[in-house]
Amino acid sequence: QVQLVESGGGLVQAGGSLRLSCAASGRTFSSYSMGWFRQAPGKEHELVGAISGSGDTTYYADSVKGRFTISRDNAKNTVYLQMSSLKPEDTAVYHCTAGPGSRVVVDPLEYEYWGQGTQVTVSS
Repeated sequence: QVQLVESGGGLVQAGGSLRLSCAASGRTFSSYSMGWFRQAPGKEHELVGAISGSGDTTYYADSVKGRFTISRDNAKNTVYLQMSSLKPEDTAVYHCTAGPGSRVVVDPLEYEYWGQGTQVTVSS
């Protein structure tokens, strides 16, 4: 069982930056692939970024490439999402997720554990 707790969301102006953090419980954090999904009102969940267990492989949605960076610190059981050049369309609830295996996972159905989410609001 893995518990995930996100933090770092908030209100920011367009062009600004935020860093989301996700603290995970458990002693085998490095064996889990991690991802960040977001869900805007009335829309489906969208995978924003994913990272392998070792941190050496990452994936980004086209909509955030060059602006967002996913990273992890396995010693601290924490995964991060650094968001820069934020746009109003980035407004959503951001969820941290953990999936089986150490490879990058892009299928939301493969993620077993989801955090409660943190709200990110970007004003124009």
